[in-house]
Amino acid sequence: MNKQPAVLEINNLQTSFFTEEGEVKAVEGIDLRVPKGKTLGIVGESGSGKSILSLSIMRLIFEPGKIVGGEVLYNGEDLLKKSSKQMRNIRGNQISMIFQEPMTSLNPVFTVGEQIAEAYEIHEKLGKKEAMKKAVEILRMVGIPSPEKRVTQYPFELSGGMRQRVMIAIALACNPDVLIADEPTTALDVTIQAQILELIKDLQKKLQMSVVFITHDLGVVAETCDDVAVMYCGKVVEYASARALFHHPKHPYTQGLLNSLPRHDQDQDELVAIKGSVPSPFERGEGCRFAPRCPHAASICSEKLPELTEVGDNQEVRCWIYTEQWEQKVEVNAQR
Repeated sequence: MNKQPAVLEINNLQTSFFTEEGEVKAVEGIDLRVPKGKTLGIVGESGSGKSILSLSIMRLIFEPGKIVGGEVLYNGEDLLKKSSKQMRNIRGNQISMIFQEPMTSLNPVFTVGEQIAEAYEIHEKLGKKEAMKKAVEILRMVGIPSPEKRVTQYPFELSGGMRQRVMIAIALACNPDVLIADEPTTALDVTIQAQILELIKDLQKKLQMSVVFITHDLGVVAETCDDVAVMYCGKVVEYASARALFHHPKHPYTQGLLNSLPRHDQDQDELVAIKGSVPSPFERGEGCRFAPRCPHAASICSEKLPELTEVGDNQEVRCWIYTEQWEQKVEVNAQR
């Protein structure tokens, strides 16, 4: 993990959904930090809590969901203590977000230009004419050809890649300090995906932004991220620099994710899948959430949840294998 001063710091963040069947703990005690100009990747299977984490940072959790504890510090100030009006000023201005599917995020009844210009009108108090000029400039900046023409078009008139570039333009309109990108390339083909990733990296360098990149694609993480948090069932199970994670993965879940990837440097008859499936939120038990699927699980794993433990240079893991209790268990078994 990067030890530089953090522009965004999350401490013990907890978000739950209160349903008729009971409380669902979607995000459970998350601690993360994002230094200035760096990229933090958050990875995990569907249902791990990645998107709920991003929406919690933005204060976009609504009934039956609720942020029940923790801190989200932006330049030292807790966003969870801000008023709704203060948060409206922060969103899109200092902290912006790109959502997964641009067709559901863009308003179909307004032109692309009107939707981009709105950010300038709200946050920079520009008139419509000046805001539209800025909209043309930002579309040119994100690589959309003929931006003067595109500002007059509606979302359905653009390709998927162009719509995603429009979403990036809206997110970057006011030069935010932090950009949260939630699966921004999921619906795009591989060529367009590579272009979007390169665009985000270039704009990050130009604007000195911090980026939180949420994805299930480890290839994207390897390409874009400085640090990585691996989530499973609402918890961070491994937190490390990208280099450490890919060269020396510690948690059995992280190892399983990496082993399930196709390798270009060796022959593979079939991919290695992680056995089992993610447990229901109502069936997680008291122990390690990954224990039912883990090839190394012992009795202690199902009895108690391990804490995040430092296991080397800038690497933390939530696994009993790296604790004194596990070493004592190994010694006892050896004596027997």
